[in-house]
Amino acid sequence: MNNRIEIQISKKKIILLLIASIGFVICGIMFVYDPQNFVSEYLIRYRMFNNPEMIRIIGFVAIVFFGIIGFYGIKKLFDKKVGLIIDSSGITDNSNASSIGLIEWNDILDIRTEQVVSTKFLLIDIENPEKYIGKAKSRMKAKLMRSNMKMYGTPLSITSNTLKYNFRELQKLMQTEFKRNKNVG
Repeated sequence: MNNRIEIQISKKKIILLLIASIGFVICGIMFVYDPQNFVSEYLIRYRMFNNPEMIRIIGFVAIVFFGIIGFYGIKKLFDKKVGLIIDSSGITDNSNASSIGLIEWNDILDIRTEQVVSTKFLLIDIENPEKYIGKAKSRMKAKLMRSNMKMYGTPLSITSNTLKYNFRELQKLMQTEFKRNKNVG
């Protein structure tokens, strides 16, 4: 029995991501251009915001980081691929910047949840992380995966932030499919 579950990319979520990244890039430009006029009195209480050079550095980092996110958002907006496919082979992930494609059920040891600030994501613990890091098509993607590996013990993560799916439902679905497909293999 080959149940195939397809979860599409949410264009609405991608557009919101783009709007937010554009806003942060604009703030970053303002920090770089005129750091003393664009920092509120509330932030000046913190020591690092008293230093115009530090504000410029923060602005530059914001421009680069959110510029990359904006670029990724534009790319995803026109991406015709399905965001996530779950079938008898495994999980085919196309949901985020560090997505690697097919994650085979045989390689998956566990699926767990992690939260950073208000963002929840699923971590896919796998037997051979280097196999999947080696599938990265760019140095940046491999670097992102290695960073995930250092922080969470696995290079693979899935979030519902770009999917037409609620995180809690995605979490239930992934756990159910993992148990069902692990028992078959």
